Amino acid sequence: EVQLVESGGGFIQAGGSLGLSCAASGFGTDDYAIAWFRQAPGKEREPVSCIVMHNGNTRNADSVKGRFTISRDTAKNTAFLQMNNLKPEDTAVYYCAAESPTYRTNWCSQWRAWIDREYDFWGQGTQVTVSS
Repeated sequence: EVQLVESGGGFIQAGGSLGLSCAASGFGTDDYAIAWFRQAPGKEREPVSCIVMHNGNTRNADSVKGRFTISRDTAKNTAFLQMNNLKPEDTAVYYCAAESPTYRTNWCSQWRAWIDREYDFWGQGTQVTVSS
């Protein structure tokens, strides 16, 4: 059974930093990609960042470029989202999602990587609140 377990998040003032992690289990392969999506109250879920676990290919949304960094630890099957210079508009529930197999493609560079329904596995979500 595939599981994604998120940790991190919390409450922080604008300009601060937070880190999120997403630990994956049950894939039995490194042929998967992990993405972070977020959903603010009253808004649709939107993509934030994506990483291909087998080759480290990444992609970030324009709204977080230069502030958020996605990385991975393949030995721990974990993806990380380091969020710096946080803004109030970053306040949302953050979800990690995974898709497998990706057939060893640069999944995150494809259009489908930005579509939430393309992902079969989801974490429970973690709240990030940024105060002004």
